[in-house]
Amino acid sequence: MYSKLNPCKLGLAAGVLWGLSLLFMTWISIYTGWGMYWLSQWMDVYVGYDVSIGGTFVGLLYGFVDGFVTFFIFGWLYNLFKP
Repeated sequence: MYSKLNPCKLGLAAGVLWGLSLLFMTWISIYTGWGMYWLSQWMDVYVGYDVSIGGTFVGLLYGFVDGFVTFFIFGWLYNLFKP
């Protein structure tokens, strides 16, 4: 009845989405100052990430890896426990 998830594709989609969201949110914060509190929380989680031009690419990389690994594991577990 239910189809299986492809963990690689799910991880790739989530990684791209999360990486780009950190990238754009950092750009918005650099130019407007909006969202600094939210980004300061991520600076505590992602070592080396800060609100700067260089930090945008560090955030993109961290976001991609974090999103990919998290949703790859989610897709794999979903398929494992699917009836």
